[in-house]
Amino acid sequence: MAMQFYASPEQIMRDRSELARKGIARGRSAVVLSYEGGVLFVAENLSSALHKVSEIYDRIGFAAVGRYNEFENLRRAGVRMADLNGLSYDRRDVTGRALANAYAQTLGAIFTEQSKPFEVEICVAEVGATPEADEIYRLTYDGSVNDEPGCMAMGGQADAIAGALRANHRGDMSLADAVKLALSALSSVGGEGGAARTIAANQLEVAILDRRRKGRTFRRITGAALTALLDGEAAAKAEEATARDETPKTPEPGPRKPTASAASADLEDKDPGPAGA
Repeated sequence: MAMQFYASPEQIMRDRSELARKGIARGRSAVVLSYEGGVLFVAENLSSALHKVSEIYDRIGFAAVGRYNEFENLRRAGVRMADLNGLSYDRRDVTGRALANAYAQTLGAIFTEQSKPFEVEICVAEVGATPEADEIYRLTYDGSVNDEPGCMAMGGQADAIAGALRANHRGDMSLADAVKLALSALSSVGGEGGAARTIAANQLEVAILDRRRKGRTFRRITGAALTALLDGEAAAKAEEATARDETPKTPEPGPRKPTASAASADLEDKDPGPAGA
C-alpha cells in the first residue's frame, strides 16, 4: 500500500498563503478613500465590461482585486444577503460592518477547509453623514478583516501605494483632489526599475458613494467627467454633475419594500429612485 505524503498543518497554511499572495500581487491595484463628498473608489482596470468596483446596497460599495471569477461570486453573494435583510427587516439594518463580517467568515472557511484559497482581496465601504463616519473595511484571502480609517490600498504593491495615500490624504478633500491623489498613488509604483509611470483615463475605473444623495448613493464617473477631473479642467462642474445638492437622510421604515436590486441590470447611470423603490 502506498504511503500518503505528510505535511504539517503549519506548512499547508504557509503554502496556501503564498499561493494567494502571489496571485493577488500579479493583479492591478485599487484604492479607496474618503473625501468631503463621500467615498471614492479608483481601480486600474483595462476592461470596460468586467468591473472591479460595484454597488452592494444603498450606501455600501464593493471593490476587489485578484481573480475575477472568485471575487465576482463574493460580490453576488453580498448583494443577495443585503437584499434579503433589506426585504425581511428594514433597509437600515443592512450595514457595511455586517457584510464585512459575513465576508470574513466565508473567506476564512474557504481558506481553512478547501485545498485552494481564494486569490482575492476585497473592500467593503459604507458612506456616512461625514467623512469621520465613513467605514472602510479591508478583507484578505484568509478572512482577516481590518478597519481602514480614511484610506486604503490593495493588490500589487499595496504597501507603497498606501504610504503615498496616507501622506497626503485629508478628509476635507474635494472630489477632484481625491481623484488626483488616488491616481498619483497608483502611478507612483510599477514603472521600470520601480519608477513612477503614467496611467491613462481609459485604464481607470472610478466610482463614488455620494453622501449628499438619498437612497442609492453609488455612481460611476466615466468619459468626459473623468477626463475633466484628471486634467483639472471644469473640475467643479464635473463634481457637481456627479452629485445633487441634497442632505443625507436615513431611509425611514415603512410598508414599502425594495423592488430594485444591485444584482439586476446595472443602474448606476440612471437617476436613483425613492428610498423604498
